[in-house]
Amino acid sequence: MNIEMNSPLTDRVKQNAVKCRLCDAALEHTFVNLGMSPPCESFVSAAALDSMEPYYPLHAFVCSECFLVQLKEYVSPLEIFEEYAYFSSYSDSWVTHARNYCEEVVKRFHLGPECYVVEVASNDGYLLQHFQKLKIPVLGIEPAINVAKVAVEKGIPTLTDFFCHSLARELADNNKQADLIIGNNVLAQVPELNDFVAGMKLLLKQTGVITLEFPHIAKLIAGNQFDTIYHEHFSYFSLLTIETLAARNGLKVIDVDELSTHGGSLRVYLAHQDGPWRREPKVDALLERELEMGLGRLEAYTAFDLAARQAKRNLLAFLIRMKDMRKVICAYGAPGKGNTLLNYCGIGTDFIDFTVDRNPYKHGRYTPGMHIPIMPVDEITRVKPDYVLILPWNLQNEIVEQMKAIGDWGGKFIVPIPDVLIIDPKEGAL
Repeated sequence: MNIEMNSPLTDRVKQNAVKCRLCDAALEHTFVNLGMSPPCESFVSAAALDSMEPYYPLHAFVCSECFLVQLKEYVSPLEIFEEYAYFSSYSDSWVTHARNYCEEVVKRFHLGPECYVVEVASNDGYLLQHFQKLKIPVLGIEPAINVAKVAVEKGIPTLTDFFCHSLARELADNNKQADLIIGNNVLAQVPELNDFVAGMKLLLKQTGVITLEFPHIAKLIAGNQFDTIYHEHFSYFSLLTIETLAARNGLKVIDVDELSTHGGSLRVYLAHQDGPWRREPKVDALLERELEMGLGRLEAYTAFDLAARQAKRNLLAFLIRMKDMRKVICAYGAPGKGNTLLNYCGIGTDFIDFTVDRNPYKHGRYTPGMHIPIMPVDEITRVKPDYVLILPWNLQNEIVEQMKAIGDWGGKFIVPIPDVLIIDPKEGAL
């Protein structure tokens, strides 16, 4: 949304401005305003359907100094992660991604039984299990008690805590410095960015390497991926902002990989500024491309709000048309991004009869806000809907392959992002 410089709305934004969590500049510019929404992983039990749910603004700002896109901290990490509904092992493609990563870094950095690997936000051990099979000592750090318990049951040493500078100091003082520190899709979930990265530097051996994976803001903008914004993701990164974050905390970017995961992600490699690792040419090449994309200019960010509004109208127009034709529609998945989409668009059981998920933890519960019932996957085969709305659209190839049998009764898939796409499993995209 473009705001006139002297408008009353601009004045209100300035009065309520908070400081950028990376560089401390005042936040005055809207990236996208998705209205009010409940925390995206706060699934509702049947007994609590008549109880009040907390709603918070889902209003993302962009810093005019460092260009970090960010939400205010309305919900604390403790509230989000004390009991968490996301288990990485339920995505086959994500487990494969983790295994491939382990094979690559073991070979590249010559990791062996004499090394030590620490993963921050290690979830249910889906990644560290691959290092363990190679006899490489590991430690997982996972704040969600229910998720960490699964990792421990797999035999993966796991510390149930939030990673921060003080915890890193405690580990380092106990000779637990790491040759490799991994942070996959955790940096966005950290409100105190500089404390977190300073802790990684403290825990890292002088010759060690940090790898961080996160969705790339360039892909989010280009793909109109507004649904990837939710309260547990406090920040959204470009390589430009990572370069600033690393430099502020005594680290340097030495390499970067562009990944297809989560709609388009980056994997950045960090090392000590005075360490032995040299910077790969790919880093400067991507930084230059980001500048060419406009990621060093405010206008590239402030135009996003209008694109999200248009995508909302297009999806609702399609669903209204289908319901007017008495079509039966259900959804696949109950991911965080799906709950942002459902709440922003106001899609409830008037459009979607139910959704399904492979994670039994969610069965019998309801999506936050819209209260769509979550069923086992075989409910689709029983009901035989006309359309299946794919909420984890980043896994659409995996889901279409798993569920291609819906074509036997003429069923089709709806992919909502970046715009409405209909997939007939018998014919491909329409």
